[in-house]
Amino acid sequence: MLKKIFIIGLAIMLALVTVSCDDSTATNNLTNNNILVSDDELESGEQISSVGELATDEQSSKDTQADYDRVFNQDKVNEIIITIDPEQWALMQEDLSENIQSTRQNGPSAIDSTSDYTPVWAEASISFDDVIWEHVGISYKGNSSLSSTYSNQIGKLSFKLDFDEFEDLYPEIEDQRFYGFKQLNLNNNFSDTSLMREKVAADLFREFGVTAAMTSFYAVYVDYGEGQQYFGLYTLVEEMDDTGIEGQFADDSGNLYKPDGEAASFASNTYDEAEMEAKTESDYSDMNRLYNVVNSELRMTDYDVWKSELESVFDVDAFLKYLAVNNTIQNWDTYGNMTHNYYLYNNPETNLLTWIPWDNNEAFTNGKGKMSALSFSMSEVRDDWPLISYLMEDETYIEKYQQYLIEFTDQVFNTEKMTQVYEKHYELIKAYAYDEESGYTFIDTDQSFDKAVEYLIQHVEDRKETLDSYLNQ
Repeated sequence: MLKKIFIIGLAIMLALVTVSCDDSTATNNLTNNNILVSDDELESGEQISSVGELATDEQSSKDTQADYDRVFNQDKVNEIIITIDPEQWALMQEDLSENIQSTRQNGPSAIDSTSDYTPVWAEASISFDDVIWEHVGISYKGNSSLSSTYSNQIGKLSFKLDFDEFEDLYPEIEDQRFYGFKQLNLNNNFSDTSLMREKVAADLFREFGVTAAMTSFYAVYVDYGEGQQYFGLYTLVEEMDDTGIEGQFADDSGNLYKPDGEAASFASNTYDEAEMEAKTESDYSDMNRLYNVVNSELRMTDYDVWKSELESVFDVDAFLKYLAVNNTIQNWDTYGNMTHNYYLYNNPETNLLTWIPWDNNEAFTNGKGKMSALSFSMSEVRDDWPLISYLMEDETYIEKYQQYLIEFTDQVFNTEKMTQVYEKHYELIKAYAYDEESGYTFIDTDQSFDKAVEYLIQHVEDRKETLDSYLNQ
C-alpha cells in the first residue's frame, strides 16, 4: 500500500514539473514573439525592457512613407516612453559632466560653451502606443539651452533620437525608421513657461508659406532603472535633413546647409566652409557664390547688376517673407543677432538658396539680457549682417517686406485667430503642464503657466499696435 501511495505521489510531482516547464516554455515563446517582460519581472542586473510589441516591418521600414498624421498629431498630446539601461544612462551623465561645468560648483560665469561639443550617443528603446523600437540612438542636444538647463540641475534636457544609429552593431535594425522617420528631436521648451512657443512659431511660419519643421506636443517619460519618471511636456520637432526637405519641396535632391559660427553672418571676410556645415554632399560652390555676390563691389559700382546676381542665387522673396514673420513674432535668437538657427536649401526647381528658420523657442519675447528682438524697421542692424542691412537699403525690397507684414498680421497673426490657437493649445496641454515636477520643469507654479499663455494672447495685440506705428511713420 505504501509503495502504491509513493508511486502515485511521484507521478503527481512529475506532472507538476512538466506543467511548470511548459509554462516556462510558453513564457519564453511569448518573449520570443515580441512580448517583452515588464520592469517588475526583471532580476537584478538584467536589461530593462518596456511592455509592448516590437515594431513590425510596416512600422519600422525605410520604405514606409513618413506618417505625419500619427507622429505629428495636432489634436492630442502624444506620449513616449524612453527606456535606457542604467549603464547607458550613466554614460550620458558622465559625458555631460565632463563637458559642461555646473554653476553649483563654479558660479554662473563658469558655464562652458557647447558649440564644439557633440554629446555621446547611447542606446535605448522607445515605446509609443504600445509599440517598441529597440536599439535606438539617443543623445542630448542643444547649445546654450543645454548648458543652462544642466548647470541649473534641471533634468528636463532636450534629446535627439536616431532610429538606426546602432545598425552596425545590430544588423537587424538596418535602416530602422519610426513610422518613416529616421531622426526626431524632443525639445524641452527651454525657458518657456507657456510650453508652446516652439510649436506656435513653426506653425506660423508654415501657414504663411515659409518652410519650417513640423512640430507637435509630446509627454516624455524616461526609465533608466528606477521606474518611469515624467520628464515633462516636450515639443517633437522634425529633422530638416531627414524628412523636412522631402516633405516641403517637390525636389529634395538639392544641397542643404546649417551655418553656425561667424561665417553664418555672410559678413565680409568671414567665409569659412567649416562653419557652413553641409548636410548633404556638396562642393560649397553655391554658398561661396552667395557670399561673393553679397560682398561684391558691384553693390557700390553697379547696383542693378549686383541685385540681379543676388536674385540669381538667393531666394530674396522667401527671405523677405521670413523676415516679416520673424520680426512680428520677435524671434530674436537667430540671424541679425546670432549666427545660427537657420538652414539654407538650394532648391533644384529654382536653383536658389532658400531660407529655413530653425529652433524657435525664444520667439514671442522682447529679447533676453542684452540681446533684443529686431525692430520692424531693422534700422539698428549693421553691415555685419549684410543679408538684412543691404536688402533694407532697397526701396523695392522694403515695400515687399512691408506688404508681407500687413498680410501676415491680417491673415495669420491677428488677435481673433491667435486667441483661438492659444486657448486650444492651453486646454490641450494644461494637465501635462500642471503635472510637471520640480527638477524637471521651467515652470514655478501652475499660475506661471496660465500667465504665460495670457501674455502670448496680449502679445498679438501689442505687436499689431507696434506694427501700425512703424507703417505710419
